[in-house]
Amino acid sequence: MEQIPDRAILANLASNAQAKQTPGIRGHANRQGATGLGTSNGNGNGNGNDGTISRFGWKAQNKSMLLFSGEAYNVEMDISNHLFQTERDETEACQYATTPNSITDLAAAALQEGLSSIEKFANFMRFLAAPVPSTDSPGGAASIASGKALFTEVGCALCHTPTLRPGPATVVALGGQEVNLFSDLLVHDMGEGLADGVAQRTATGREFRSAPLWGLGQRLFFLHDGRTSNLQEAVQQHASTGSEANAIVRKFNALADAQEQDLLNFLRSL
Repeated sequence: MEQIPDRAILANLASNAQAKQTPGIRGHANRQGATGLGTSNGNGNGNGNDGTISRFGWKAQNKSMLLFSGEAYNVEMDISNHLFQTERDETEACQYATTPNSITDLAAAALQEGLSSIEKFANFMRFLAAPVPSTDSPGGAASIASGKALFTEVGCALCHTPTLRPGPATVVALGGQEVNLFSDLLVHDMGEGLADGVAQRTATGREFRSAPLWGLGQRLFFLHDGRTSNLQEAVQQHASTGSEANAIVRKFNALADAQEQDLLNFLRSL
């Protein structure tokens, strides 16, 4: 995902314009970048430093795996690091560590020993194998094939783009091959029902990055807050006042029961 070029994300955003306009899918951009870098056209989730497109996090707020890792250590576990040097709460009586909790050890005898926790975690995430979808489970091959076709027909693929292609990478295995993540890496207004009230950059409390669906069959809970373990309910939660997905959910609900199950089987096969 780090190596997917901005031009690929922007080309996908511009594609199928009429198909997106009809159901009200706006493909909102969250660009906030440097002056003069073409950041005023609203195309993409702009990294505030250099104007390039961010893609990690619920709001697509982070540019790289390392930044995502550093933020997670800081925000989720309160572990300061060389990207977030100071404690979030600087109450003097609570300062038991006078330096960041985890930093690169420049005096280490070996590279592996010197890497900080966030660097190791970022590398771990980078080199995880992509999920391998099942061809026959659940429901059988015919059901999954039917569900795959319905995924596009209903309109799910307008935001959950099945495939994007990365550019060259320093590590050959990370570049040049198709990434079947089922996300456009852009943010969309999901309405009042899913709103979390958290604004990051120009993404509002109702806007979220299209969640990558690869590996969905291995997940126990769905949506940004894990509010349900029922996949059908997760689809229904996409519909609420102001949501860009309302028309798509209506199409899903109009399917025959067998077709609906096929689509759910396809999602579970990912």
